[in-house]
Amino acid sequence: MNEFFRTFDEHPFHQYLGLKLVEAMPDFVRLRLEKTATTPAGIGGSVNGGVLATMIDMAGVAAVFTKIAEGSQPAGTADLNVTYLRQAQGQWLDAEARVIKRGRQLCTIEVRVINDEQVLCAIGRVLYALKAAV
Repeated sequence: MNEFFRTFDEHPFHQYLGLKLVEAMPDFVRLRLEKTATTPAGIGGSVNGGVLATMIDMAGVAAVFTKIAEGSQPAGTADLNVTYLRQAQGQWLDAEARVIKRGRQLCTIEVRVINDEQVLCAIGRVLYALKAAV
């Protein structure tokens, strides 16, 4: 496990949102957001769509880090697409990210956001630019 995963839960932004790393294996990551009184709310008490987009982005980059060449690192999000399927209700949300294609310069990840009742709330596709080892 690399430094990214050892420190994920301690990152101030992740703490602010309530994001936690639940599971990580090659090309797969699961993040969880426990809904609290301070979770940014959307319509009808659902989790705000911007928070869902952030979960998708963070889960995607974490999936890249599960199997990355020594010395390489993501250079940044090249493209982020989110399709909101329904309001994100529930006590918690999981973002399950799977790498679907790895190239030398780009990595494509599919992310599914589900709630505590296993209802699919959003689907995302993230494209990350990779920076080669120097």
